[in-house]
Amino acid sequence: MFERMIDLRSDTVTQPTQAMRHAMASAEVGDDVFGEDPTINRLEEIAAETLGKEAGLFVTSGTMANLVSELAHCGRGEEMILGDQAHSFFYEQGGAAAVGSIHPRTLPNRPDGSLALAEIEAAVRPDNIHFPRTRLIMLENTHNRCSGAPLPAEYLQSVRELADAHGLKIHIDGARLFNAAAALKVPAAELAAPADSVSICLSKGLAAPVGSVVCGTHSFIEQARRARKLLGGGMRQAGVIAAAGIVALTEMTQRLAEDHANAHDLAQGLARIDGISLDPQQIHTNIVYFRIVRKDLPAEQLSGRLVEKGVRLLAAGPGLCRAVTHYQITAEDITAAVKAVEEIMNS
Repeated sequence: MFERMIDLRSDTVTQPTQAMRHAMASAEVGDDVFGEDPTINRLEEIAAETLGKEAGLFVTSGTMANLVSELAHCGRGEEMILGDQAHSFFYEQGGAAAVGSIHPRTLPNRPDGSLALAEIEAAVRPDNIHFPRTRLIMLENTHNRCSGAPLPAEYLQSVRELADAHGLKIHIDGARLFNAAAALKVPAAELAAPADSVSICLSKGLAAPVGSVVCGTHSFIEQARRARKLLGGGMRQAGVIAAAGIVALTEMTQRLAEDHANAHDLAQGLARIDGISLDPQQIHTNIVYFRIVRKDLPAEQLSGRLVEKGVRLLAAGPGLCRAVTHYQITAEDITAAVKAVEEIMNS
């Protein structure tokens, strides 16, 4: 029997730290809809300062952060350009279209999560009454479905120059932006600088129990706040959860390189197992995708059998599995997980 479950399904499974629990218990609160919750106000200030933006807005989730940003940047019937593997396109229930009547125009994501500049430019609509107006370019950094790849500042600045040439806005879904910053060894603000708005998630690798912050100019945040209210996202004495977010931003960002090292070790170990296809050189942050080349062992079956050995990972598609490292995963856990996979693959 195993002593505890090694949960590699996602970094969303992280439990709040003791420092977070203490901060939550002692948080000073007020009514945030009136702008009177001092803890939320401080969280928004810290997030904006960290990302080099004018203001921030605390929201319940990354999905809400993206949606309020899309609604703030685009009007009904207008268009946003984004990747065909983007979280906003894949996993957010078409909210931009359902709520905002915003038309998504997808381009193929390259393996590093980027969109080809020439393809972005070609996708910008000409001024013609037959076409929706292009308003927004949406990027994801790091990119979940592209092996957690980080987009470098140089690429982001190139997109900024293209956007400026066409009068477009840029939103970065930065749910794991601090992972990108850690991998590239640059400040998060450097990666946020080319964007008009950027969202960060507090409840993934940063381990807060809930919440995201979207940051941008004062005028953008004013529009995003209206959109948040439309979505039922106005909260009252929510400083009790914002307090954990403050701890996340001040104490948890500097340790993410540990998760990346564990992910690299996991990838190295899995790559040595017969029947698994994986290039460890493509693992740059805390997300590890690998393929099972044995046709008699579907991903769902491997995932199910691993649970019996005390390991959880995500069956991400036919023959495709995902493992994500986080602060509750140790080097010893990585060794145990690799051993469990190897035992099943060799059985």
